[in-house]
Amino acid sequence: MSGELHAYALLVLVGFLPNEIWRVLGLVFAHGIDEESELFVWARAVATAVLAGVIAKILLFPPGVLADVPLVVRLGAIACGLLAFLLVRRSVFAGVAAGEVADQRFPFGAGSQPLQ
Repeated sequence: MSGELHAYALLVLVGFLPNEIWRVLGLVFAHGIDEESELFVWARAVATAVLAGVIAKILLFPPGVLADVPLVVRLGAIACGLLAFLLVRRSVFAGVAAGEVADQRFPFGAGSQPLQ
């Protein structure tokens, strides 16, 4: 086995398979669980709150190159993404795509030059 194939085999054995085992076990054990139970509603609310907090932190205190983008552009991109998400039957893909396009095309934004 060549060195390159060795790396791929190691990646599958150490990176992929351990995660897949937990996914399969989760499917097996969660088969009869009620998704609308109080525990799952609470867990979904906590996960949503954590995600909202991370997005707010990145939006208000941007890391790296995102700090060069003005706040109004970041807020506009979030607003466009949210609007697209709601208009296209809660499509995450539509929301992300619209937010990205708004960020790239908004005047004075990081991507105000045409895409190459």
